[in-house]
Amino acid sequence: MTLTIPGFEQVRLPGADGVELAAAVGGSGSPVVLLHGFPQTHLMWRHVAERLADRHTVICPDLRGYGASDKPAATDPDVYAKRTMAADIVTLAASLGHERFALVGHDRGALVAFRAGLDHPETITHLGILDIVPTLDMWNVLHGTSAAVGYHLYLMAQPPGLPEAMIAASADAFFGSFLDAWANDPTTVPADVRAAYLRASAAAVTSIVADYRASADIDVTHDQADLEAGSQLAMPVTVIQQDWGAQLGFDAAGVWKAWAPDLDHRLTRAGHFMAEEAPDEIAAAIRDLLAR
Repeated sequence: MTLTIPGFEQVRLPGADGVELAAAVGGSGSPVVLLHGFPQTHLMWRHVAERLADRHTVICPDLRGYGASDKPAATDPDVYAKRTMAADIVTLAASLGHERFALVGHDRGALVAFRAGLDHPETITHLGILDIVPTLDMWNVLHGTSAAVGYHLYLMAQPPGLPEAMIAASADAFFGSFLDAWANDPTTVPADVRAAYLRASAAAVTSIVADYRASADIDVTHDQADLEAGSQLAMPVTVIQQDWGAQLGFDAAGVWKAWAPDLDHRLTRAGHFMAEEAPDEIAAAIRDLLAR
């Protein structure tokens, strides 16, 4: 049985370059697109989406390469560049009649959202970011033994072949380790949802690795170009994250302020899977963002 967000319609919609994305759509009102993280699918938004649907049209896609969305072969670096994945989301929303919309992303989805905010400022009205720093800054703040927390970033940055083989050989253990390690509350991801995440991830090893590999290559190039050009996010931005600055020794709010002049930076006591662990907190923060 396929798990869904209760009351939401399951649809397939066009992305960029002929790719189709699976999405759950529900509610009515001004549009909000919610992008999931790793190792998850759109299902991670089930609690928050239901809370927002009374006032908003809520659109929860699976990113390209994840869940039930298309998983094109990474024939060149652009295929899983966050620039391309952001174009997916803009195209998807337009197919539903939304030329402007608010965008909130978690983890990998937050990297896509960040890129969408820079590349499509006329389209993204408000931007919400959960538990990341931008790709360029992410690599810059990882150093020494503290970088061990991001070992998977280095593994999946390697040339094609070995990372995919290693992960596929022990997919449930690999993907499940993040669900265990990154949740403060072990009940955050119940057994049926966990099983859905593991099935989806095991079926998408190649494309997930390609997504991460892009973040050690073309995504850095794009971020660096924007940094050198002085590009900034023009819309109101809310960032919610664990206290990574204290753990890794950097000024997280300062990192974000350089990119987002209109910034509301918040720390949470919830774990990485905060949309599932603390949905009331996250939904309230999104409502606050949309009121700005």
